[in-house]
Amino acid sequence: MTRLLDLRHVISPALRDLVELANTQDFDRVVEQVRNVRGCSRPVNLVGHTATLDATTKTVLRSYTTADEPTGRLLTACGNRRASRCPSCSRVYAADTYHLIKAGLSGGKNVAETVRSHPRAFVTLTAPSFGPVHNRPTTGAGKVLDCRCGERHHEGAPELGTPLNPATYDYAGAVLWNAHTGDLWRRFTIYLRRELAAHLGMTQKALNAALRVSFAKVAEYQQRGLVHFHAVIRFDGPDGHTTPPPSWATFDALSTAVGLAVERARFTVESDAIGERVIAWGGRFKVDPITALGDGELTDARVAEYTDAKVAGYVAKYATKSAEGSGTVDRTLICRPCTGRGYTRGPDGFRDLCHDCDGTGQAEPIKNLKVQRHVRQMIRTAWALGHLPEFAHLKLWKWAHMLGFRGHFSTKSRAYSTTLGALRDVRRAWRLAQAQAARERAGLPAPDENTTLVTDSSWAYLASGYRPGEELLAAQVRHEIDLAERAKTEGSPWL
Repeated sequence: MTRLLDLRHVISPALRDLVELANTQDFDRVVEQVRNVRGCSRPVNLVGHTATLDATTKTVLRSYTTADEPTGRLLTACGNRRASRCPSCSRVYAADTYHLIKAGLSGGKNVAETVRSHPRAFVTLTAPSFGPVHNRPTTGAGKVLDCRCGERHHEGAPELGTPLNPATYDYAGAVLWNAHTGDLWRRFTIYLRRELAAHLGMTQKALNAALRVSFAKVAEYQQRGLVHFHAVIRFDGPDGHTTPPPSWATFDALSTAVGLAVERARFTVESDAIGERVIAWGGRFKVDPITALGDGELTDARVAEYTDAKVAGYVAKYATKSAEGSGTVDRTLICRPCTGRGYTRGPDGFRDLCHDCDGTGQAEPIKNLKVQRHVRQMIRTAWALGHLPEFAHLKLWKWAHMLGFRGHFSTKSRAYSTTLGALRDVRRAWRLAQAQAARERAGLPAPDENTTLVTDSSWAYLASGYRPGEELLAAQVRHEIDLAERAKTEGSPWL
């Protein structure tokens, strides 16, 4: 007979819950589940079952059900790439991105190691100006100069990136530029090939038959709330990374083609409400060669050398960041019940005012957001433009918290290197091999893959997050991971 614990004297709900978990039938399994998700901030809770049957005899070889778990459910990592939401899962995403980028520069992961001798460039494409903003201009020697406002701002000053004159700043143009950067990048990759062929004095058909252009890019928010792209561009032979590019496909040709493509990639969007806006790249862009070896530092400032590892680390760092780096929020602002429309349809089919948002369509009023006035105005502009008929397809109200940016933060061409899915498959296969090794150590027979079949599986989403007691365990896991990471970079204090 199980004796009920009297925990009324324990004030902390988390500690009370932890004591209850410690008195379950299998507390070690509770700890194991929390450790398996490596301190994920908000794990997904699943309920269900699965069984492995012999295809011939139909006998059950293995079975699992969450009903046998001490807490009645299974924890799985959320997999969120954003560091602001889940540092644990974002570290895994950053590591995968690092290996993906580096494989395309140095080889490995089924990419030929000879790619390190191919012409490769680290390209930075920026947004145009929509009005003067506060900044920290510097000389070539790194000396900080006065801003246009007459002051010399310190690093991290809150006014950096905000307009000198908000009344004349083109907020509509800025939001629409963010919203169309995906299409602008697509046009840039098209014009890059066209301008390269024209520069080399050959047809596009002849160029495509002799040369393949591969790339990977990541988006980064500037302080002014506009995205800019960092891209790795590589020349390959006609069969991809396994073949060298022609001798005439040089870094100088790539650099020239990038400059011409930046000028050509542009288009116009029209609106009766705000007129015309030209979507084009800014005049400031950089094209730097990537070296296979070197000890040069890679920072946001001008650098002397870009190496494979440093470029991969730079791209991976920004692949886990989102718009919150520019001072905005990391959550959607649309009201869930009415999906941002401000109304719901009742049983009679008529529109009824949404009671959750009082018809605004906003999960929280934009005026109450704890952000700078510049960021709030960009959010308000995105929300307003999204409800214009000519921009309805952009769904800017859905991406208002992203200041209008709707694209993927990191993308790559198909032939650049491996894929995130392939890296996850390798990690999954490794875990299965470890599980099978554990079965063999326990004396259990290894199943024959040719005669087994997984059937009768059913899973359902239950909730997200931890129980209060599990959150304490997760905090300990995160602490241990942080100590291990610090030991790698700084050395163990016990040595």
